[in-house]
Amino acid sequence: MTNVLISGASVAGPALAYWLHRYGVDVTVVEKSSAIRGGGYPIDVRGSAVDVVERMGVLPELREHHIDTRRITAIDGRGGTVAAFSPGALTGGQAGRDLELPRGDLTSVLYGKTRDDVEYVFGDSIASVTQHDDRVDVTFERGAPRSFDYVVGADGLHSNTRRLVFGPEAEFSHYLGYCFAGFTAPNTGGWSHEAILQNVPGKLAAVYAVGDQPWVHALLAFATTSPSREAVAGTFAGLGGPTPDLLAALSEADDVYFDTVSQIRMPGWVRGRVALVGDAAYAPSFLTGQGTSLALSGAYVLAGELAKGTLPAYEKTLRDHVTRNQGLVSGGTAMVPGTRTQLWMRNQAFKLLPLLARTKLAGRSERRAATSLALPTYA
Repeated sequence: MTNVLISGASVAGPALAYWLHRYGVDVTVVEKSSAIRGGGYPIDVRGSAVDVVERMGVLPELREHHIDTRRITAIDGRGGTVAAFSPGALTGGQAGRDLELPRGDLTSVLYGKTRDDVEYVFGDSIASVTQHDDRVDVTFERGAPRSFDYVVGADGLHSNTRRLVFGPEAEFSHYLGYCFAGFTAPNTGGWSHEAILQNVPGKLAAVYAVGDQPWVHALLAFATTSPSREAVAGTFAGLGGPTPDLLAALSEADDVYFDTVSQIRMPGWVRGRVALVGDAAYAPSFLTGQGTSLALSGAYVLAGELAKGTLPAYEKTLRDHVTRNQGLVSGGTAMVPGTRTQLWMRNQAFKLLPLLARTKLAGRSERRAATSLALPTYA
């Protein structure tokens, strides 16, 4: 029986494990965290990825976790409303079919679907990979060395597997001009089932209210290469609206996460008996809203081709879909317009979204990209 090691137990890893097990493959998943991670920002499952979770049989369960964000409001630097619209008008989503749910809820469902059939090893990570013609020898930070037929890196934007086998992250990471700080904050605005986007040129302060919780997800993005609490506080000082409360929460938050807004672009996702999937191979950045969907679709295709013994076809089948979705972002000008002119043009587009949504013109490029993969059928 073919055996495969997957590094990473977020979205792509468990999804890949599910399909590989279904095709009769013996699967081990190694995850550096001590358990499946809960919480996290709301994520979208759209287009071809909905077909994937439907084929997995988890679509009804995921619908139970659907957040149902009803309104997005864009505001100016003083807090005044610029435009308000439905999320579907922005993303081109299909009402009643596309999903939005907390990332931790998705990972929990995928883990629950696979934990009885797949070996999960928590609290460990890959230390070295040595390829041979017929196997891959792997050493771990804690566990004993083992050999596998194939190894797959599903370990995210800062993939350890990619570094060990394909090269340094700097060779593949394309900085999009922004960094961000993400954290949870008190729901001081009484927000419910909605998102608030506050923009001034080169800056974004976003609030995501998941249901009627007493807390919100906060995101502060701006043009820098060295984010820190001090840099964020100085950059966003003077803005009105929700930002002063967010800055106050940032100073005390214990879950702050800093990172760059980047894409991973690689000439190939397979090297010998090692492959990459999801953000490790083709992270599109949160500006596209398609990272999770690409991870699910990529896991489905990779599993099918690996089980068939046609691993190179994984790239051929998925490349155009990845390129289309990564192309949805151009310097972040939609979510984080860099100049006054770009911001003005973006705001005018936002004001027209309700009208364009009725004519099905809104979100057309996003919808086409999300549905550009016709899922193959694997035995």
